Amino acid sequence: MQVSAHFEQTIRSEIAFAGVGLHSGAQVSMRLVPAAAGSGIVFRRTDLDNFEIPATGRNVAKVSYATSLMRQSVLISTTEHLLSALIGFGVDNVIVEIDNLEVPILDGSALPYVLAFQKVGLRQQRRRREYLKILKEVEVRDGSKFIGVYPGAGYSIDYMIDFPAPIGYETFRGDLASGDYVRQIAPARTFGFKEDEAMLRDMGLIRGASDACAIILTRSGVQNGPLRFPDEFVRHKVLDLIGDLALAGRRIQGRVVAERAGHAMHTALVQRLMRDRSAWELAHGYDVVRDEEVASPRLGALQPMHA
Repeated sequence: MQVSAHFEQTIRSEIAFAGVGLHSGAQVSMRLVPAAAGSGIVFRRTDLDNFEIPATGRNVAKVSYATSLMRQSVLISTTEHLLSALIGFGVDNVIVEIDNLEVPILDGSALPYVLAFQKVGLRQQRRRREYLKILKEVEVRDGSKFIGVYPGAGYSIDYMIDFPAPIGYETFRGDLASGDYVRQIAPARTFGFKEDEAMLRDMGLIRGASDACAIILTRSGVQNGPLRFPDEFVRHKVLDLIGDLALAGRRIQGRVVAERAGHAMHTALVQRLMRDRSAWELAHGYDVVRDEEVASPRLGALQPMHA
């Protein structure tokens, strides 16, 4: 699937999903509905008189283990995988009708969404797509954690993670403008360590977690393999990043570099961008560049998305 570089798109018909919330454990039904050009991505709580929460940076709520949106005390939790699929597949405008507080986790990746998008297809709209063209560097640092965005063509991402064994150090580099999101990023699943399960459940989290919706790691390896990619863990972090940066309201034109970052830092970058109006301008379309032309200011040449 190639994202239209010039015009906005919506889905051709409604799509229904049902499942369980990763953290709440609640059963949830969700329906994606085509939306008018220029309306963006809007969540609608059908259990709360169709209360609407636009997916924008100003509505970001708690982001420790998932990215949540809140408006007037109404919450939508764990939005990142759906937002990632929408941006990665090129869906600009959609209404997300949901009857509970958390987006269903499905298989822990964005693949169920993009398969559904492929099935119904997209409809090109008459409004030209606007991009957030980065004009100067914007960075967020927290000890050894780092994320920054820089001017550049396309939408290139360099991501580095460093977790305890059996994950260790992984890097990934790709350009979202290449159209390889569906094949290279969407299938990567969320993951967690078995030894953290009791602590997280005591915190009221991962009540809906199971082997069917996450990679479970023990000290000796993957409990429920096989992996979909040898480097599935860093690819999932890229998936999360794309979803979190969707809260800027538009697809980015530039280069994003992240080291040991997570939801909190991803969304902090969005909010810092929104506050600094001199850091970006609205542009129409972008140029797709070859992998060797995209050099990170920190990480250098990493694995191309099409490798």
